[in-house]
Amino acid sequence: MPTIGPDDVLVEVRATSICGTDLHIYRWDPWARDHVVTPVTVGHELTGVVVERGANVTEPDIGSLISAESHVICHRCNWCRTCQGHLCPNTEIIGVHRDGAFAEYVAIPAENAWVDPPDMALSVASLQENFGNAVHAVSVPEVSGRKVLVTGAGPVGIMAIATAKALGARAVYTTDLSEYRLELAAKMGADLALDPTSEDAETIIRDATGGAGVDVLLEMSGAPAAIAMGFRLLKPGGEVALLGLTSRSIEFDLDDSIIFKGATIHGIVGRRMWETWLEMRGLIRSGAVDLAPVVTHRFALDDYHDAFALMESGRCGKVVMFPDPSVADGPLGTGP
Repeated sequence: MPTIGPDDVLVEVRATSICGTDLHIYRWDPWARDHVVTPVTVGHELTGVVVERGANVTEPDIGSLISAESHVICHRCNWCRTCQGHLCPNTEIIGVHRDGAFAEYVAIPAENAWVDPPDMALSVASLQENFGNAVHAVSVPEVSGRKVLVTGAGPVGIMAIATAKALGARAVYTTDLSEYRLELAAKMGADLALDPTSEDAETIIRDATGGAGVDVLLEMSGAPAAIAMGFRLLKPGGEVALLGLTSRSIEFDLDDSIIFKGATIHGIVGRRMWETWLEMRGLIRSGAVDLAPVVTHRFALDDYHDAFALMESGRCGKVVMFPDPSVADGPLGTGP
């Protein structure tokens, strides 16, 4: 059982979803070896109920359903003091640098608890942190009225497609190697969902844009081939938001991809606290984005090996795990 400090809350985890970052840790790839502080309980996307509060905590109330912002910041550095806490160099990430949510209980700072409506579906509540990555990535470049390419149709890419559509994108194209995820991307609003290994995705997208290329690239895959293709399709003067992790150094044509194109590049980390969360709330409550279809599978937390194997296969959207299977909001091991 975690112990809490005076400014913390103890949360009984009701649902926790698997992130691409968790896959990096599960594989123990170079990124994970360089960033994860062991020993640690993994998992940073969660929803749960507050069951205990530290001595200094007055909110949220005991019994509140909350989701967690996973970045625990220092509040002392120049970035924190200038409302850029998501860039805090002293950040500790739940499930990476401190114990996380793949457990029955987790201790988090009270300020990191985002109170959810009590009737919110647990699976949807658990993935809001990851939805925040998508909202952050889509809202930094200008997407309204523009043609957007999302490289990588994993869960965050799929949520980015829906968000770009909600924010007025003229057209959204996506590429991925998973037929399952491409079909889900189409359901979430992609105008073209293409597999570059089975069709000439680059030519199809260029034709769809009248030969000009896309205005905005949202890179969600971290795959070198996808990154290179995305930059080739970016029109001169376009904008790029980079979220996908490559896990290792890659070869990249900086001259032709960025400098001679006059491209604007945005590195996306976490969520802007708490601006992005407020944007998320508006998108969800207004019905502009429906996250329910993104959740395709549910598992008991004890069956995490099966859950991770499914994530690695690519034949899924968002996978949610439940420490107590009796509270699962859908059938376990299957679709919704």
